[in-house]
Amino acid sequence: MGFTPFKITKVEKHSSQELTDRLRGIVMLKDRLAKPYANASFKVAPLPYENFRPAQRYVLTDNLLRVQCLEWGLAEFGLHPLSLDGYVTIQTDQSAEPIDLLPPIVEAIAEADGTTVNVVNDGMHRLYAGRLEWRIPTVVLVENLPAELPYYAYPIPGAAPWDQVTILEGDTIPAGHIKKWHRIADNKKLYRDFNSQFQNVGGPRGQG
Repeated sequence: MGFTPFKITKVEKHSSQELTDRLRGIVMLKDRLAKPYANASFKVAPLPYENFRPAQRYVLTDNLLRVQCLEWGLAEFGLHPLSLDGYVTIQTDQSAEPIDLLPPIVEAIAEADGTTVNVVNDGMHRLYAGRLEWRIPTVVLVENLPAELPYYAYPIPGAAPWDQVTILEGDTIPAGHIKKWHRIADNKKLYRDFNSQFQNVGGPRGQG
């Protein structure tokens, strides 16, 4: 059906402290007792793109247009989706359900070669759009995660990982397209359920 522009009708701001308190309480998608961020450390601050890597190997044009609409809508409230120091709850003219918008989540993960890599967990389309706009994004950098609960996909290797991200038309991923390089066969065992503490922040797409 394609992207339909929306209008933001209401915005409620939440502090950085409330953001990190709620992050500590999120559970895993399949293990409702495990809290991957319970003892983590958080930094909510601007982070240049060369300091973190995507794991997702595509972006969708419909979602990029949605991000652009979000950016323009939040501007009317004096906000930008890549400059949040806490999080916001928004309402739009397309749904009665509130949506919590967090800064992009970036996790520091120790890889097999001994390198610690900052990898994008959430907010990929906003970050890709911010790169198009030459903007340094404010993110939540999560450090000191449990070694047994890494992000469920590997960061893209190489000197220019963002240049390896493919733009796909519309809202459909072609069959056989490698979306991410997963760490384990049942990758959802490593998936964090942000909706356990926030409202309508998204969820796993299919099996990827």
